[in-house]
Amino acid sequence: MDEFHSPLLTESAPEDNISSLLAARLAASGDQPLIEHKPEGTDTWSSLTAREFDARVVQVAKGLVARGVEPGDTVGIMSRTRYEWTLLDFAIWAAGAVPVPLYETSSAEQVEWILTDADVSLLVVETAQHAAVVDEVRSAATTLREVLVIDDGAIDTLAAAGTDVPDDEIARRRALANLDDVATIIYTSGTTGRPKGAELTHGNFVVLTRNAVARLGSDVCPPGSRTLLFMPLAHVFARFIEVLVLPAGAVLGHTPDTKNLVADLGTFRPTFILSVPRVFEKVYNSSEQKAAAGGKRGIFQRAAKTAIVYSRALDEPKGPSPWLRLQHKVADVLVLSKLRKALGGQAQWAISGGAPLGERLGHFYRGVGLRVLEGYGLTETTAPTSVNVPDGIKIGTVGPPLPGCSIRIAADGEVLVKGPHVFARYHGNTEATAAAIVDGWFHTGDLGSMDADGYVRITGRKKEIIVTAGGKNVAPAVLEDRLRGHPLVSQVVVVGDAKPFIGALITLDAEALPGWLATHDLPEMDVATAAQNPEVRAALDRAVERTNKAVSRAESIRRYTVLTTDFTVENAFLTPSLKVKRERVLTAFTDEIEALYDGSRTSA
Repeated sequence: MDEFHSPLLTESAPEDNISSLLAARLAASGDQPLIEHKPEGTDTWSSLTAREFDARVVQVAKGLVARGVEPGDTVGIMSRTRYEWTLLDFAIWAAGAVPVPLYETSSAEQVEWILTDADVSLLVVETAQHAAVVDEVRSAATTLREVLVIDDGAIDTLAAAGTDVPDDEIARRRALANLDDVATIIYTSGTTGRPKGAELTHGNFVVLTRNAVARLGSDVCPPGSRTLLFMPLAHVFARFIEVLVLPAGAVLGHTPDTKNLVADLGTFRPTFILSVPRVFEKVYNSSEQKAAAGGKRGIFQRAAKTAIVYSRALDEPKGPSPWLRLQHKVADVLVLSKLRKALGGQAQWAISGGAPLGERLGHFYRGVGLRVLEGYGLTETTAPTSVNVPDGIKIGTVGPPLPGCSIRIAADGEVLVKGPHVFARYHGNTEATAAAIVDGWFHTGDLGSMDADGYVRITGRKKEIIVTAGGKNVAPAVLEDRLRGHPLVSQVVVVGDAKPFIGALITLDAEALPGWLATHDLPEMDVATAAQNPEVRAALDRAVERTNKAVSRAESIRRYTVLTTDFTVENAFLTPSLKVKRERVLTAFTDEIEALYDGSRTSA
């Protein structure tokens, strides 16, 4: 199978835009909750109805107009994930302008590039520290007129500034954009090279969210369902969900600090969760370590194994046996129910994207009672192109195309995408646009396969394929994803291009290390010491051996080295969406890579 198309389930009028989705929500359930947020200094969630939120959007939009924002202008937002970001997004759309997100972790150089490339006219940042970063490059950003700070009262300042702007002006501006007009410019997180600004249209969001709700809504996000955003709103996935809650009739919450995530999940009690695989891996690993610290590691591992076996049995014609069902009930009482409680107690669905989740974790979470719908998409496809569906989950795949979307597997294995969700162009970059969209198909750069039902498997990145000296093509993602599932491992980069065999760079998880050491009766030690500890290395040897079972001998990891520097957003080895900047890693650790091939590193 090399091409599959899913027909649209619902049409949109040419004059529709994102503001019309809010208007429709207002008409359908204006007095029902739309947003829940925790006002500063409180630990309780405060609810805003659709009508209250819309009124606040109008207030802020008026302030933007009063500050000189014209239709079509670009307005930047640089902040963590918080209610004010969503408010600003919809206010900017209501003012007829185009929001441009900036990651709150962006460097001065990155900020300068986005501000200048997108001709940002007004910028709202979260903190004084963000404003200081902007000040470093303010002279180069010639179109930037004003910077407002959320923590210094930016929202109230805008609301106060717009008191003399008539309601009719906002109503007029809300109707200006149609499906073909640019809704936002999202800059790719830039694993290589300078970020490109993907122009996403109102139609990209409107058509895709309406059809996603038509396909998934009755199960995953029916009216009254709840989701808590903790991923960066500068990322396309979170922005997509921010819009999706409108046609879904769902309630949206925000949490800016993942250190408080467990507590916030417990009080917000989402019914569906959105995340990247690394978060699901960390939840599993931390749960295992917590059980081990309490002397219950064996109980946890048996319960986890039961959950996985039970989930696999669900895919068999006869389903789980009575004995397996009984084992699962016992595991649920002892362990699995506690995991559900840690996620708030109401979550039945999760959507995972950004990287492969892995079949083991997919089955584990389904066995827990949280069905993870793994999906696939990019910034250029307004987030999801495909996703597993409740009535047809195939763990290990990223599902079939969403309604209106088409996927083709090219002769060389590259995944090509077409549909109303594909971006319009790269901002000011016709050459890159022409290279990315050929004959109407967007070339994703990802490699994959497709079955007869249109379910897609992503096997790696086209540019990341390693060709060994022996001519063997190796997709590093398979090895990296499996090895990263070990509780000791934080990040993995597989190497071996033009080399005689495959090697790997491994970093240790500093947060998980103390718990792992304690449960293995080892003394406390720092990452650098652990990297050389014989028992830690033996555990990694076993993890590598298990990982290698997924591939042929020629593709297996023969040697590895443990780095004492982890890859983080702060040291620029990870993108803000937690993807490894492979080229930067390969350049920075050239000596360590070469040492793998001169015999000076421990063999796996």
